[in-house]
Order: sequence, then structure tokens, then C-alpha cells
Amino acid sequence: MGSFKERWNITSDWQVVVILVVFAVTGSTSALIAKPILALFGITKESVSLWLYYPLYIVMIFPVYQVLLVSFGFLFGQFKFFWAFEKKMLRSMKLGFIADFFEK
Repeated sequence: MGSFKERWNITSDWQVVVILVVFAVTGSTSALIAKPILALFGITKESVSLWLYYPLYIVMIFPVYQVLLVSFGFLFGQFKFFWAFEKKMLRSMKLGFIADFFEK
């Protein structure tokens, strides 16, 4: 845990555990939520080719994950960490304008 604490600039072991739980919950939840969102648009395994469905599913997971990460971070009392993490991730993908929009 020492390497996580040093790398993420956090102070307690408890905070590391909470952050890892948030990452786990967010990943699982975003995968579950993406399917019904695709279904709202009429995209199901039965209605389109699996060659199209799975790439769309993976693409849909990305924005859902971003929103849920900050939301669960807030619910678990780690908003500051996850908002900084989110901004860093968006900037590394050349989408920093999104983070900058919310900073104003």
C-alpha cells in the first residue's frame, strides 16, 4: 500500500482501501449501466451485429465510467482525489477542455 500512498499522494491506508473500492464499484456499475443505455437507443445483441454491438458497448462504458467515478468518489468522501484523477485522465487523452469547462 505504500506505493499507492506515495504515488497518489494520500496519507492513510484507509483512504487507499476506499479509493480501490470506488474503482472496483465504478467499473462494475458502468458495465451494468451501459447495456440499458444502449437498449434505450434500440441497440441490442439481437438488433445489430455483434461486431457492431460490442464496440458500441465498450465506447458507451467510457462516458458512463467517467461520470460514475466522480459520483462514487463524492459518495465515498473522496471527491477531491477523484476529481483530480479525472482531470488528469481527460488531459492525458487530449480531452482537457472538458475538465477546463467545469473549472470555470
